[in-house]
Amino acid sequence: MSAHDLESIARAIVAPGKGILAADESFPTIKKRFTGIDLESTEEARRAYRQMLFTAPGAEQFISGVITFDETLRHATPQGKPFPQLLSEKGILPGIKVDKGAVDLAFHPGEKITEGLDGLRARCQEYYQLGARFTKWRAVITIGEGIPSAYCLESNAEALARYAALSQESGLVPIVEPEVLMDGDHDLARCEEVTVATLEALYYWLNKARVSLEGSLLKPNMVISGKKSAVQASTREIAEATIRALKRTVPPAVPGIVFLSGGQTPAQSCENLSMMNAIGGFPWQLSYSYGRALQDEALKAWGGQEANVAAGQKAFYRRSQMASKARYGAYKPEMEAVPA
Repeated sequence: MSAHDLESIARAIVAPGKGILAADESFPTIKKRFTGIDLESTEEARRAYRQMLFTAPGAEQFISGVITFDETLRHATPQGKPFPQLLSEKGILPGIKVDKGAVDLAFHPGEKITEGLDGLRARCQEYYQLGARFTKWRAVITIGEGIPSAYCLESNAEALARYAALSQESGLVPIVEPEVLMDGDHDLARCEEVTVATLEALYYWLNKARVSLEGSLLKPNMVISGKKSAVQASTREIAEATIRALKRTVPPAVPGIVFLSGGQTPAQSCENLSMMNAIGGFPWQLSYSYGRALQDEALKAWGGQEANVAAGQKAFYRRSQMASKARYGAYKPEMEAVPA
């Protein structure tokens, strides 16, 4: 696939008013989600849940792509239609998480490195044949006493760059996700400082790896106060700090930035994104790649019951619509009080 084709896919993912559903939960993560609704995490339950989301009527107005897990990309409807085909027929691009998860970084207590480069070329080639058109790799950066270290930032950035190059080699658009975690008692300024350092290292290594920035997307955290911080930043402060960090580090060649929700509530994730788009003045599309923020309400409404599929889909549609409004800077918190 040419660089032009990769750029076309990247731009389609961040088309105005649209964003990504992150439905790439690993087995332990989806089990935790299902435990919250007293549902056993069987393969059939996982398949039924993802199908409920993927077939929500009208959601394609707001969802441009779906990040899947390996199992999900191989699933099909009871009638035999593969999920990638199901999504593609709705105009939604299928994507796939390709990393193998974060593990402890040797001799660096409290820090993580993401694994999964071994065999990645072959996996990317197979995923392309299965219908995927973009990929995602997540790195985890923790803020704490004396961390993150420069070594941690450089190691994760280099791994992200190697992943991105292998992805593009197979005709897949890479979404690079260096997540600075919300955990901790750090303030907004500390999060901004670490986010800037993380993104500086990332784009240094992406350029070293000769990755086509035009055919890639960034999935970062928002610059936000730590969960345990005594002072929580306002929506305006979060938006201004995030835009400032991005302007200092992300080249204009990148078509779009798709934020992770990172533990924010559905309303918070929409409000903060909306404020950024209302402020404007940046060269990229600012969009969403939300997991829990798009799914939680739908998961609870569905509750693992076939009879509740329509209710789950209605909740998913409404939350996706709210996120879409945030793309235009038009989301307002008072919208949450309006009945679906």
